[in-house]
Amino acid sequence: MNLSVGIVGLPNVGKSTLFNALQKKQMAAVANFPFCTIEPNTGIVPVPDNRVDVLTDISKSEKKMYATIEFTDIAGLVKGAHEGKGLGNQFLSHIREVDLIVEVVREFTQGDVVHVEGRINPEEDKKIINLELIMADLSTVEKRLETFKKKGRTDTNKQLVKSIATLEKAFNTLDKEKGLREVSWDLEEIKVLKEINPLTLKPLIYVVNIDENDIGKTQDLDDVLYLSAKTEAEIAILPEKESQEYLKEFNLSRTGLDKLIINAYSKLGLITFLTTGPDESRAWTVKQGTKAPQAAGVIHTDFEKAFIRAEVVEYDKLLQAGGFEKSKEKGFMRLEGKEYIVKDGDVVFFRIQKG
Repeated sequence: MNLSVGIVGLPNVGKSTLFNALQKKQMAAVANFPFCTIEPNTGIVPVPDNRVDVLTDISKSEKKMYATIEFTDIAGLVKGAHEGKGLGNQFLSHIREVDLIVEVVREFTQGDVVHVEGRINPEEDKKIINLELIMADLSTVEKRLETFKKKGRTDTNKQLVKSIATLEKAFNTLDKEKGLREVSWDLEEIKVLKEINPLTLKPLIYVVNIDENDIGKTQDLDDVLYLSAKTEAEIAILPEKESQEYLKEFNLSRTGLDKLIINAYSKLGLITFLTTGPDESRAWTVKQGTKAPQAAGVIHTDFEKAFIRAEVVEYDKLLQAGGFEKSKEKGFMRLEGKEYIVKDGDVVFFRIQKG
């Protein structure tokens, strides 16, 4: 699935350092001046999943493949971007293309890295960025609403009336400097809003970029992660054994990057099903609620139409049995049809009609 996460924030807050850490190599330029990043940098990042490693060992697979997620490092935003200041419209067009926003705010106090606002205040960073996104959405909604109202003078069909009501609700929300994700919307309203792809409706995760000395001192929340991008970048290039020792030093079970990737994956409403065998053990990405034929279609487009049934074993049951074939012997395997909704952690073998 081609779903992307955009890393945004004010200049010099650590966006590109975080992106480089995710890539485990120096892809994006890092420098102590605004707009070091101009064109967005994009990279594909594997989703940490030790189930793939375990299945590879059990099946003695020749290779293993993790699920992946796309991250994009987008140019720094400044106050007034919605009016064209800084890289303004260019920034907003790039962020409009992503499915989820990771908003980096600065709390680290490194003196030689200049903050564009001349101060360290993560809450103010959030306000600046969020207001720019709100104002950009307000302009977009206002233009669409004006067009629909003109059309509504001669056309009174129910769908147009519903669209106008939805856009008015959106306009009133944004005009109060509230993001659209802060309000409840029904499915019909969401459909209307998706046509204009609003920035403030996209799911959001905050990354607070802290000093190394503060690692492990603050509790993460569902949509707020605390990490040191500089430290994460250092850990990312270490051999596995050394990185684990580094984590023990900070009394952490996993890196901040792993937490970010897993949170982003979950926020996008994604789940993982698995396949395993002598050739390959692999994690596959689908949206929550995906039925078995559509899941088969992720492996190969022809599989969806040719789907007969799915042989499904829960990962924990397969582990207990010691393999896919042994799961059959123990009665852990289920036969599922076209209406089966794939669950996270399902280990699946698809039966396909041969052409």
